[in-house]
Amino acid sequence: MATRSRTHVVVFLAPAVLVYTAVMIWPLFNTLRLALYTAGEEGRVFVGLANFATLFGDPRWSGAFWNALGNNFWFFFIHMLVQNPIGIVLAAILSHPRLRFAALYRSAIFIPTILSFVIVGFAWKLILSPIWGIAPSMLDAVGLKSLFAPWLGREGSALTTLALISVWQFVGIPMMLIYAALLSIPEEILEAGEIDGITGWAAFWRIKLPLILPSIGIISILTFVGNFNAFDLIYAAQGALAGPDFSTDILGTFLYRTFFGFQLQLGDPHMGSAIATAMFAIILAGVCVYLFAIQTRMRRYQF
Repeated sequence: MATRSRTHVVVFLAPAVLVYTAVMIWPLFNTLRLALYTAGEEGRVFVGLANFATLFGDPRWSGAFWNALGNNFWFFFIHMLVQNPIGIVLAAILSHPRLRFAALYRSAIFIPTILSFVIVGFAWKLILSPIWGIAPSMLDAVGLKSLFAPWLGREGSALTTLALISVWQFVGIPMMLIYAALLSIPEEILEAGEIDGITGWAAFWRIKLPLILPSIGIISILTFVGNFNAFDLIYAAQGALAGPDFSTDILGTFLYRTFFGFQLQLGDPHMGSAIATAMFAIILAGVCVYLFAIQTRMRRYQF
């Protein structure tokens, strides 16, 4: 029986493993392999880690790389400091049993997450346009037109503006995950808190929040991975050059220009693979920090 059971598992897992290997594992290892070569007169030439030395040490490459990496971290911090706290607050409000039309509010907040990046990028670019956008007139209607500025056209504000647009689009995801976590809390625990006089927001801070910390941790690492893989919104709103003057350039757009080429820049698959490998290493490091440091502490806290 044991042998038959194992064979049964292998038969059912094999198709999924083969597909995953073909579309994920093999491209990953092929990217790592390409990063160790360069284009020579007689074809590919093995250069070891020379491409990484060029990426980190050559001023022609390192400046663009560190600029993109810094912008990526800022893009991520905006989501962590704005998107996730707002998602938690919205989930806490929507999970209140006395709130009317909660389902309608949840749907309205979640709808932007199913929209295309291209639609969101072009729509907000039109909204914020100082020439034909509706943002100036909307601010003028409430007497705040003096606060309007071409945020997407200024180096100091373009990246933050795009990050906030991304927050608007994806705040529904942490909201729904936290909402599900809040609903899974046993009623007995909340009733015990009510007996001790812990109600309202005090119950959220002292009872609910500690119990949903694992969900918050998962949301944080998903935010990290998603933001360091970001590309679509920046490309749709600011183009491959991530203007103005590369102020919105992140690793995704930097990789795109390097690998495929753009305008006068010729594509270099080997340097592009080196950038992709660096992105993979950064994401892997962040995931490992979460798994081996934060997650371990959460388990100890639960025990």
